[in-house]
Amino acid sequence: MSDDSKDTCKKCDHIIPQYPNDTKCPHCISKGHIVNAPPAKAIYRGSDTISIKVIEQPSLQKNSLLMQSVITPKNRVAEGFLIECVTIPWLEIINFLSDDPSKAFQISPEKWEEIIAGAYRASGFDEVILTHRSGDYGRDVIAIKKGIGEVRVIDQVKAYSPQHLVKANDVRALMGVLQTDGASKGFITTTSDFAPKIKEDPLISPLIPQRLELINGQKLMKRLQQIANWKR
Repeated sequence: MSDDSKDTCKKCDHIIPQYPNDTKCPHCISKGHIVNAPPAKAIYRGSDTISIKVIEQPSLQKNSLLMQSVITPKNRVAEGFLIECVTIPWLEIINFLSDDPSKAFQISPEKWEEIIAGAYRASGFDEVILTHRSGDYGRDVIAIKKGIGEVRVIDQVKAYSPQHLVKANDVRALMGVLQTDGASKGFITTTSDFAPKIKEDPLISPLIPQRLELINGQKLMKRLQQIANWKR
C-alpha cells in the first residue's frame, strides 16, 4: 500500500493505524474502516466491512476542470454562435488562475477564447459571439451592448507563452480588421505581453485607448477576477 494511504473509521472518521484487518478504531472500537488511497490503486482487505474511497489528486482535478464547458451556446449565427451564459466551471477556472497565474499557460488557445467570451457575457454584454475556429477574420470574440445606440467590440485572443510577445504587426493587423468590421473598439488580449514600445508606434498610439486596447497577461488576470467577484 502507498505511504500516502490512510485508514479512517467508517463510523467516526478517526484515523486508524495501519495494522492487520481486525484493528479496532481506538476512538469508538468500531472495525468499519475506509481505505483512502490515490487513484488507480485497488486495495483489498478481505473484509466486507471495508470500503474503498478514491481521493482525486489535484492534477486530475485540474485536468477535469479544464475539460468542462465554461459557456453555454444559444444558437448559431453567421459569424459563430451566440453565448447564452457562463457556467460554474468558468468561475472555478478564474479562482484556479487567481491562486496561481502561471497556470494560464497550461490552458489551450481554444479554451482561452471561451474564457474571454464568457468574461464579456458575465460583464453584461447583451450579445456575445464566439467566432468559428477558421475564417474568423482576426476576430475571436464579438461582443455587443445595446442601449440608445449599439456598441460592438471585437477581441483577438492570443494565448502565448511568456517568451512569445505580441508584435506591432499583430496589432496593426487588428487595426485593419477594426476598420472593415465597423466595430466601435478592438481588443488584443494575451496571456503573455506586448513587445516594447508598441504603444509609442505612430500608427498605433492615436487609437489607444479609445478605439484600441491592449490587454496583457497581468491586466487580463485582474479583469477576470473583478468580473468573477461581481458575478458571485
